[in-house]
Amino acid sequence: MNKLKIKVCGMRDPKNISGVVAALPDFIGFIFYPKSKRFVGFEPSPEMFAEIPASVKKVGVFVNESPEKVLEISKKWNLDVIQLHGQESPGYCRQIQNSGITVFKAFSVDESFDFATLKAYSGVCESFLFDTKGLLPGGTGKKFNWQLLENYKLNVPFYLSGGIVPDDLNSIEEFSHQQLFGIDINSGFEIEPALKDVEKVRTFIEEIRRLPEDGIKD
Repeated sequence: MNKLKIKVCGMRDPKNISGVVAALPDFIGFIFYPKSKRFVGFEPSPEMFAEIPASVKKVGVFVNESPEKVLEISKKWNLDVIQLHGQESPGYCRQIQNSGITVFKAFSVDESFDFATLKAYSGVCESFLFDTKGLLPGGTGKKFNWQLLENYKLNVPFYLSGGIVPDDLNSIEEFSHQQLFGIDINSGFEIEPALKDVEKVRTFIEEIRRLPEDGIKD
């Protein structure tokens, strides 16, 4: 298995963004969903995107937004990835994908989640993201039972999300799934909503990348 990718989501403050990208995560996420505490705003500051190196991919997170609006925002801010976190259909994902943008599709998991529903998305998303089911899409700060992912049998790689904190390194190392591709961190590394503890983020990224490739169990 390749080294796990790291996505730091829910960013908004330009200075904080500068500190986080200095640690060179693989992805940095911006939430374009007005109900989120980490909403970047209808007219985000260009400073937010100014200091991001090309090696750090910009992810726009959307919830049940119109495809036209998603593509408009993506073009304006030169986003590399669109993460869809609502009830977007496979056809919706295909429309975004056909525009040439990478698509991540997030799913909120609980004990009743039906993994069979994912098959229709397998050809129209580069990766899935499994998060904890809550009242709103994402942002619960809580973990779901990772063992539920034993029911996931498709070949689409996924990101593990939901309530991950700095102390979870050992749990991540012990977690066994051949499609685990990356880790999505957010509220567990925050000083306040949309403001990350840069040192905690940097240390976590270093520790994840220090894991041997055969140390993540298949």
